[in-house]
Amino acid sequence: MRRLLSYIRRFWLRYAFGVFCTFATASLAMAVPALMRGAINTIERGRFEHLPRMAMEICAVSALMGVTRWLSRFIIFNTGRDVEYHLRNELFARLVEVGPRFYQQLKTGDLMSRMVNDLTAVRMMVGIGILTLINTPLYYIYALALMLSLNARLTLASLVPYAILLATIKMLTRSLLETSLRVQQGLGAIEAKVQESLSGIHVVKAYTLEEHERQVFRALNDSYNEQGLELARLRGALMPIIRAASATAVMIVLIYGGSMVMSRQMAIGDLVAFMLYLGLLAWPTTGLGWIVSVFQRGRAALKRLDEIFDAQPLPSVEPREPRIQFAGAVEWDHVSFSYFDRPANGANGEPRYALKDIGVKVPAGGKLAIVGRTGSGKSTMVKLLFRLIEPTIGRVLLDGHDVRGIPLSDLRQAIGLAQQEPTLFSNTMARNIAFGRPGASAAEILNAAITAGLEIDLAALPRGLETMIGERGTALSGGQKQRVALARAITYDPAVIVLDDALSSVDTETERAVLHHLGEAVGGRTTIVVAHRASTVRDADLIVVLEDGAIVERGTHEQLMAERGLYAELFKRQLLEDELAEY
Repeated sequence: MRRLLSYIRRFWLRYAFGVFCTFATASLAMAVPALMRGAINTIERGRFEHLPRMAMEICAVSALMGVTRWLSRFIIFNTGRDVEYHLRNELFARLVEVGPRFYQQLKTGDLMSRMVNDLTAVRMMVGIGILTLINTPLYYIYALALMLSLNARLTLASLVPYAILLATIKMLTRSLLETSLRVQQGLGAIEAKVQESLSGIHVVKAYTLEEHERQVFRALNDSYNEQGLELARLRGALMPIIRAASATAVMIVLIYGGSMVMSRQMAIGDLVAFMLYLGLLAWPTTGLGWIVSVFQRGRAALKRLDEIFDAQPLPSVEPREPRIQFAGAVEWDHVSFSYFDRPANGANGEPRYALKDIGVKVPAGGKLAIVGRTGSGKSTMVKLLFRLIEPTIGRVLLDGHDVRGIPLSDLRQAIGLAQQEPTLFSNTMARNIAFGRPGASAAEILNAAITAGLEIDLAALPRGLETMIGERGTALSGGQKQRVALARAITYDPAVIVLDDALSSVDTETERAVLHHLGEAVGGRTTIVVAHRASTVRDADLIVVLEDGAIVERGTHEQLMAERGLYAELFKRQLLEDELAEY
């Protein structure tokens, strides 16, 4: 709530003017029964000559009340939308700042639900919720004061049902909060499941799991429906209770007030005004139950949003001007890393790390190859360089600077990445290639595409580089996606270029051709090649071989082949696979 209050303080002038208009509306609304009282008493006394003037006064007050009511709603509702706008921007900024560990805990669909549904609930709370929160006690204070001035005994008698109503609403408040939270969590689970199933629809169909996915979704939908019905029952119970209280109050006034008029203890104009004041309390009383629901949903939504706001982003350093220009020297200085805060112990009781005491130096302009079996820790080394994760022990250095002391924007502008499973966007191929450098020229984009081995593919596409490739690049093959990602890294023009198994989906001959062109295109830049194919890293200045997170071999291709260790085994196996692929 503190974060939300800071936004309300930011717009306090607009809220203050909205509250002023609300006060004006309430004052004018209370003036109408008083004018009606005077008119009826005038009729009762037979003085009809004043009626036209009184009628005009009532019309003028009602028209002015309409203007102030519109202003109060326009200002406060729009301010609520501005709060929602700024909250959404802040939420998105936090989502792009947090590290990968955060995304391991929450699903994409659930995050989308929080960005849309929960923010809408907060907007309702700070918009119409705040208006009703001000309006309800204001009307009660005004109306009760005027009712007491007309007849204190009748006022006290008419308030008995409302006292019972307030006690009932207090009992329902906690249930409304808990049920609202469960409903929003259920909606997040449904959206997460839809997003997950649709993004993996090819796998679902390949394994004929359509019926299984339908059953899982149906179970989530049933649970959400049950929670929604429970919330509807709670909210639905409020309205009959509120209306029953209002009707009972009117009945008391008619019976008790009518007897007072009959016995001449109260004028008929006073009774009419009293009834009108009581009628003015009908909507605030009805809104009381609704506003309780709105605030409980808003509080539940804030709890879910706070999980995002409270997530800790990667520690950063303020950018400096001018930006740091890196030559590209990279070093892993005795680095160990665990994906868990407390590494689990192995059979011998020692902590188990994904990387263990990694020590590698790559001079500026050098070429490092990281080779190993699947799961040996190759990609983890690369993530440490980008600061997608932080080393548990040791340091990662760029040009002698600990990457944790380099502004993230400077660090990541110095490194270009092409991954095994690239992320492409629903846009043209050209826009995907220029994603890191939106200002890249058409010639630069085309040269990067040719260097990445896409020249023949471009000729086959209907609009070449301007072809829409669909969400996640669905119009492209796996090999084409990887080469688009490689072209993106080339266009980025970084000091260090990293290929994280970036050509695993293309054949060996194409891979060799691409790497040859790449070597010419990135001459002078530091290149780090991560591969499970040993045959593609022969020309590296240094090759390190990982096994179980540790470096077990290092050297040039010739040196490692002479050792006849793991690298030689992987290389010979790759040659055999290439020979078999030719038949």
